[in-house]
Amino acid sequence: MNAPLLSKSWVIGPRIPPEVDLLLQEYPPIFRQILYNRGFDSPGACRNFLEACLPEGIEPLKMLGIPESVERIRWAIEHGESIAVYGDYDADGVTAAALLVKALRSLGADADPYIPNRFDEGYGLNTEALGNLYAQGKRLVITVDCGIRSLPEASHAKSIGLDLIISDHHQPASELPQAYAIINPKQPGDSYPYKDLAGVGLAYKLASALLSSYGISPEDRLGVDSYLDLVALGTVADLAPLTGENRALVRKGIEAIRRPQCQGIMSLIGVAGLRPNQINSSHIGFALGPRLNAAGRLESALAALNLLITTDVAEAARLAQQLEIQNRDRQQLTRQIQEQAEKIALEEDPDARLLFAAHSEFNPGVVGLAASRLCDLYYRPAIVAQLGEKFTRGSCRSIPEFHITQALDQCTDLMEHHGGHAAAAGFTVRNENLPELVQQLRHIADQELSSLDLRPKLYADLEIPLFELRPDLLPFLDRLQPTGNGNRDVYFVSRGLKPTYPRAVGRENNHLRLSVTDGRITYNAIAFQQGYWIEALPSSIDILYQFEINEYNGRLSLQLNIRDIKPSGLPD
Repeated sequence: MNAPLLSKSWVIGPRIPPEVDLLLQEYPPIFRQILYNRGFDSPGACRNFLEACLPEGIEPLKMLGIPESVERIRWAIEHGESIAVYGDYDADGVTAAALLVKALRSLGADADPYIPNRFDEGYGLNTEALGNLYAQGKRLVITVDCGIRSLPEASHAKSIGLDLIISDHHQPASELPQAYAIINPKQPGDSYPYKDLAGVGLAYKLASALLSSYGISPEDRLGVDSYLDLVALGTVADLAPLTGENRALVRKGIEAIRRPQCQGIMSLIGVAGLRPNQINSSHIGFALGPRLNAAGRLESALAALNLLITTDVAEAARLAQQLEIQNRDRQQLTRQIQEQAEKIALEEDPDARLLFAAHSEFNPGVVGLAASRLCDLYYRPAIVAQLGEKFTRGSCRSIPEFHITQALDQCTDLMEHHGGHAAAAGFTVRNENLPELVQQLRHIADQELSSLDLRPKLYADLEIPLFELRPDLLPFLDRLQPTGNGNRDVYFVSRGLKPTYPRAVGRENNHLRLSVTDGRITYNAIAFQQGYWIEALPSSIDILYQFEINEYNGRLSLQLNIRDIKPSGLPD
């Protein structure tokens, strides 16, 4: 049980102004503060947020690329032309491919999915796959969750007579690929108001416009809203912001998952040991999403894709069990690579502001998870890479203070491919260029991070005496769902508590279970990954925590889920 490597900084939200407090009188005082912390200071804004209303001006045809894409797809359907849906091997790409294939087939289209193999083909479009699809008779390829930076591949598709519709939510480069149409609200000139849809969200918008062109309303049995369960899975698993349109779609999607109609999702929930009627965004992020991702990380993502498409009960059960086994293998492999990567990175330069580790035996499917773990442990951007014979493929994870994709953009001339988001990215580089790439990225990190206090910040909504925490607050907290990226969970701070009955729990005694009391009320608590406190728990502690209902063996109880502990009296 190792102690944490870094102390954490606690940031407590500013107190709600009296005039805003008065405007929000319809809500309990604590909840008013929580709403204010999220930027809502009027009754109307609060109601729209809590009801997860869809924003105005989000009609699919307002997005660049969708009108001509619908026209081209309709031509293909009406002329019997064969279509390929080219996805990605992560949960976002797999759910997007499943959604679009289902929608196309519901219209009678000859549509097949194609998911590249991570190990043989790498990320995104590749010319060999496009050539093979053309040889198989495909004349239209629609990408989902990839392609926005595939300039040579798009040119190749055009040269062989393959029409290419690119649907991708990743950040475009300065030059766009030559495609029949591009669907990406981040591209220049696109006035679509919401820019943060996941890949599956863009597939949903395209399917919505297509089905509507045939007179099928979203609410019809085979309408686009029947695919919102897939939208919720892919959006949450991809860590897309749960704000605006995403929030509304995921809220509806989780409601659909709680009444599962998709046989594959039902089987996935079963192997994860969850109850459908209790599914929330955390279950997607920490249980369902990792199982969907496991297939593409270790072998081929086709098992995950087929799970979401099949209607056969036995086939769904078999595929879900396969993903369950792969996910366990993935967890073990991730631990091994993370430990080795940590050793390599620290031996090379323990004080580097950007951690880097590469090895020929690293599995490229889990290097991103290892990088994420290093980033969490040391609160520095981290890169873990697999060294191939000619090329190195790296996966990057970063902290809010350092936009990793913008850093990679400054090194474009050194790499074959790269792309991603502010917090996560990937690249392919020739081995001979790797040392210079790492040197340049570290130089950029030094420039941007050297003057900053690099400690993880934990945000709490308010400080509250423990005795003021009441169970009647929980239904209000539930109205904030779905929570996640962009809509953080609610955290409280309580001080001067006495810990009682502490004990280390878990397979490796790495968690801490205890009770805490202020002398007036006592709550049971759990502190995950904090079993090290058992050796030196102070007699008086301050805690930053979530207030929740815990279910164990069918019994419900109130619980504090502690994110961080510090001895009372230490500064935040």
